[in-house]
Amino acid sequence: MKHALVTGGTGVIGAAICRELARASHHVFVHAHLRVERAQEIAAEIKAEGGSADPVSFDIVDGAATSAALAELLATAPIQILVNNAGVTADAPLAGMSPSQWSAVIAVVLNGFFNVTQPLLLPMVRTRWGRIVNIASVSALAGNRGQANYAAAKAGLIAAGKSLAIEVARRGVTVNSVAPGIIATPLTQAAFDDDAIKRLVPMQRAGTAQEVAQLVAFLASDAAAYISGQCVSINGAIY
Repeated sequence: MKHALVTGGTGVIGAAICRELARASHHVFVHAHLRVERAQEIAAEIKAEGGSADPVSFDIVDGAATSAALAELLATAPIQILVNNAGVTADAPLAGMSPSQWSAVIAVVLNGFFNVTQPLLLPMVRTRWGRIVNIASVSALAGNRGQANYAAAKAGLIAAGKSLAIEVARRGVTVNSVAPGIIATPLTQAAFDDDAIKRLVPMQRAGTAQEVAQLVAFLASDAAAYISGQCVSINGAIY
């Protein structure tokens, strides 16, 4: 049984990833910052289904707090699967975007990636087996109106993953990104009606969180040992 950490594990996609990794017989740390009770519920649901999970809570923007929390987790066993899923949006046209809107998104997506990933690398490398999967976005690849901050952060996440993949390639550790398109969540359902989805997505439907989770689980498996430094889109043939 390998230990897995999923940041932002309480959202629709994050929870689906937690459940899918648990089904693959991994012990899953369901991370939350503010939604601690929801992380507890998801961990309990995983256990009820016969899986292994624990909730964890820390602010990935706070480097010191993150390091302290990760040290506690590493005292038990190395974390060999890391899914950097935590993210936040603060949409606005760039001309009207505030400095706080820009920095808040960069802080969670990029600084959070560093704060979580860096302390876990050496313990992971020492095991000669590891999987890091970064959850990016179609916005990082094609851009999106009102999301210059989000697109920049997610594009940076992809680039950081490609660089890290080269650094750890000889140590049995892979690093990949997954770029979802329109996935059925409460936020996207509020933003895109059925007509919009049919107009934008050649497959004529939104993707599901389970489909994203299954892709992540594959990239976190032995079957994906020779896949690294890649960004895999899951978007219904948007482009």
